[in-house]
Amino acid sequence: MAVAAKQRDRTHYLYIAVIAAVALGILVGFAAPGVAVELKPIGAGFVNLIKMMISPIIFCTIVLGVGSVRKAAKVGAVGGLALGYFLVMSTVALAIGLLVGNILEPGSTLHITEAAREAGAEQAGGAGESTADFLLGIIPTTIVSAFTEGEVLQTLLVALLAGFALQAMGKAGEPVIRGITHIQRLVFRILAMIMWAAPVGAFGAIAAVVGETGLDALKSLAIIMIGFYVTCALFVFVVLGALLRLIAGVNLFSLLKYLGREFLLILSTSSSESALPRLIAKMEHLGVSKPVVGITVPTGYSFNLDGTAIYLTMSSLFIANAMGDPLSAGEQISLLVFMVIASKGAAGVTGAGLATLAGGLQSHRPELVDGVGLIVGIDRFMSEARALTNFAGNAVATVLVGHWTKEIDRGRVGEVLAGRLPFDERTLVDDGHGPAPADEVPEQRDSAPAEQLAKV
Repeated sequence: MAVAAKQRDRTHYLYIAVIAAVALGILVGFAAPGVAVELKPIGAGFVNLIKMMISPIIFCTIVLGVGSVRKAAKVGAVGGLALGYFLVMSTVALAIGLLVGNILEPGSTLHITEAAREAGAEQAGGAGESTADFLLGIIPTTIVSAFTEGEVLQTLLVALLAGFALQAMGKAGEPVIRGITHIQRLVFRILAMIMWAAPVGAFGAIAAVVGETGLDALKSLAIIMIGFYVTCALFVFVVLGALLRLIAGVNLFSLLKYLGREFLLILSTSSSESALPRLIAKMEHLGVSKPVVGITVPTGYSFNLDGTAIYLTMSSLFIANAMGDPLSAGEQISLLVFMVIASKGAAGVTGAGLATLAGGLQSHRPELVDGVGLIVGIDRFMSEARALTNFAGNAVATVLVGHWTKEIDRGRVGEVLAGRLPFDERTLVDDGHGPAPADEVPEQRDSAPAEQLAKV
């Protein structure tokens, strides 16, 4: 019996190269900061390459997920559970950020400078957005503009409409679904090609931020940076880890190890959005159904901002203390709840948390806006933890929603996390290995492989 040899996965060399590029970028940033700053477009270019793939990937994933489900009520149940979970976890993240911030009292020993005042005013300049503007912004100008403008929520709306339309079409819509399936494979293949530029992008991004910030600017702000990283770690490993183990019976460390390459990509680009397409592919490969992945992951990138919530709470307390005007308990709650609401849709944009912080202070405590300039120098470093926490929160949310809706293959989860079913890094497409929707008959899909094995 001839058995085809399994093709060796060479992509691990890619991520070794990313680690080396990050180390080289740090070295260049310290040794030649002027040159390093000029490398910023390289990092921005790589992130833009990833971002151009996000809209088509979200569209294909959601249309295939929703369109293949026979009952629209299932989609509504998934969306309702996801949004409810996001609201609860944002509140928990707020509470943890407030607790740690009040214990550490960061910023009490700092004093604002004129340069910091100018930087804060600049951030607050265009940061304000009303709730009505946010809601109207979900509706694209045209169906095509949802893709060309790169707005996640606009793409989500168009994809949901298309998915429900295909549901209503029944068998007549099956050729369209097959066509979108082929497009999805093409898009993921392009993404796999783009990923080979990751070392170059990581080098440019890290070199630029180290060159801009330097070491001196970090020393006086080390307390809030360390406090923020520790708070994010507590939230991920204690809160999310406990939920994942108690509810879904999944080990958090195994899940984080499975997503290790995505965390490295986020760390090197400082943007959780750069790993969004890969999270979709990996969650489907893990065993979560397409409808749950297609709805939970894109929605979570706009509404499940655990890291951003912690960042906003601690930064606001830091600025108020540095300005000599601490926030009262009532002001803390009203201001920070407003900020979390205002931050929706900004999870994957580098620096958006800083603009949201400035906009929230401008609306509630204008006299504190000048203090935003105090953290401009370290915002990029804080955005690393912010993005990593947001990403971890969305991965855990996808597993939990899959568990609650019974749309997860528990046996496959164990096999994947144990390393016995490796993810295909060459195509980034699961090719239908995730669990079938409840309306399908799994035996029909799996019978052909079973017959082939019986003949061997």
